Amino acid sequence: MSMIDPFGREITYLRVSVTDRCDFRCTYCMAEDMTFLPRRDLLTLEELDRLCSVFVGKGVRKLRLTGGEPLVRKNVMHLVRELSRHLRTGALDELTLTTNGSQLARFAGELADAGVRRINVSLDTLDPVKFRAVTRWGDLDKVLAGIDAAQAAGLEIKINAVALKDFNDREIPALMRWAHGRGMDLTVIETMPMGEIDIDRTDQYLPLSALRRSLEAEFTLTDIPYRTGGPARYAEVAETGGRLGFITPLTHNFCESCNRVRITCTGTLYMCLGQEDAADLRAPLRASEGNELLSRAIDAAIARKPKGHDFVIDRRSRRPAVGRHMSVTGG
Repeated sequence: MSMIDPFGREITYLRVSVTDRCDFRCTYCMAEDMTFLPRRDLLTLEELDRLCSVFVGKGVRKLRLTGGEPLVRKNVMHLVRELSRHLRTGALDELTLTTNGSQLARFAGELADAGVRRINVSLDTLDPVKFRAVTRWGDLDKVLAGIDAAQAAGLEIKINAVALKDFNDREIPALMRWAHGRGMDLTVIETMPMGEIDIDRTDQYLPLSALRRSLEAEFTLTDIPYRTGGPARYAEVAETGGRLGFITPLTHNFCESCNRVRITCTGTLYMCLGQEDAADLRAPLRASEGNELLSRAIDAAIARKPKGHDFVIDRRSRRPAVGRHMSVTGG
């Protein structure tokens, strides 16, 4: 059984936000004074397991847990252990997560024991002062200790860095050398216009085409066909021997090969990160003990998956392209 959207793309990758809460307040993602969802609105861990399992039964092969920060969700490891049964049966190829690294020292061993093999860690700078500035509440040493623990547990790590003009753009070479020196891929991401925040994104926006040109003055980048199932396009860096990924929702969208859908922690299915159209899966999930209603609601939603997103940095209105925060949809 598989899910095919109106443009012939097979949906095999599900990203699930287990919480909208986070222990950081990254300036490009959240306002400092965030209002989070009431806990009663969130799906229970059992409901999240049931929902993910229905998607696995419908052809999803890769499942990524996100947030907010997924590891701040109470008892989240119970969910990870439950979902890992799909790895053991072979129904799922990969169970992974995206994290800010703050809780990794505590959970890395358990994640590895549950069958997680690879994680993404969001890290925009190795400067502790700038790290505190961009995360508002974060402690770089804690994150680095988490990365140490994850590597010690045998987890493969990819570092994700949002490229921010006049903040970390000049640091990307050093960040790349550090990541590649530790056997980690680095992916750079254009800032996405999602949600009202305290600062003006037009001041932050750095097109990755410009970043690549500046890197090519120092490094030899060769495009390679390597893919991890997500939207990144990769280049090999001759001088470091590592891989550098580019996620470019604005300058070069990746919609033609999109195999992904996202579920929020309240059970809302977004067929596209950059569109407002969504489907409520919480109601059919809770309406019956069986999964027939839920399966039909998923099919109806996949049939509405758009061809692509409409992300744009709007210099006239300076309003976000999408009103919800990234932490609501899931990173």
